[in-house]
Formats: sequence, structure tokens, C-alpha cells
Amino acid sequence: MPEAGQTNVDPPAGGSGIRFNPQHFKTTPGIIKIVEVCIGLLCLILASPAYFSGTGFFLFAVVISFLSTIVWIFVYLLSIREALPQIPVQWVLTELINTVIMTIVLAVGTISQLSTVAPHFGSSWYGVNIAAGVFGIFNTLVYAAGAYLLFVEYRQP
Repeated sequence: MPEAGQTNVDPPAGGSGIRFNPQHFKTTPGIIKIVEVCIGLLCLILASPAYFSGTGFFLFAVVISFLSTIVWIFVYLLSIREALPQIPVQWVLTELINTVIMTIVLAVGTISQLSTVAPHFGSSWYGVNIAAGVFGIFNTLVYAAGAYLLFVEYRQP
């Protein structure tokens, strides 16, 4: 198993091009991406529909982070980084910036969710919306862990 900070596993041997690479999801960063998507899906299920004002922004934050993580999952699953060496993109830096932004957006969305739902104690949708906010906290922490691992990898020579 690769080191904790290593985000990529060598794709199958052979020519260049897109290759199916499920081995990435046996690494710590790959597992983190799967956990991000699963918790994000749970947040979407719990917070929908948006009965409270802050829930709209929370759902926006979860959907944006969910979609960006799905894109990165496909980048690694199909070995797109390795298939496009001629494109001058710093993949790790790009993913790091994306993950940091998604961490911040999720943190703000989670605060918004919890602060607008808290005064409605006793309403019929109170419990599931608080649960969505709590899972939003967990998802924010998972994104922060992913950002930390990407930062460590980016700083390596």
C-alpha cells in the first residue's frame, strides 16, 4: 500500500492514454475521496428539501463539493493525469486549491445550516437538519484531511 501522502498509484503498464486505475482507491487519498462523496450524499439526503433559509446555501456547498470530488475521482480512476502529460497543469496544486476552497465553502455552509436550524427546535424537520449539519462538520473535517495530505505531497521535492 502506498504512503499516506501519495495520491497516485502507478497505472497499468503499457502505452499512454486513458487507463482504468481502481488501485488509487486503495490509498489513503483515494479512500478519503470515497468518504467525501458518501458523507456528501448523506448530507444531501438529510437536508433536502430546504425548509430553512440557511439550508439552501448548505445544499449549494454540498453539491459543489460533491461534484468537484466526482470530477477528481474520474481523473484518478481513468488516469487522466498520466494520459495528458503534454498539458502543463500542476495537478497536485490544482487539486489542493480545489480541496481547500471546498473545505472553506463546506465550513461556511455547515455553520449556516446549524445556525439557521437551531432556533427551530421542536419543528418537524429539526432533527434531520441538525443531523445534516453534524455530517457537514464531519465532511468538512474529511476535506481538511484531504487538503492536508495534498499539501504534504505538494511540498515534497
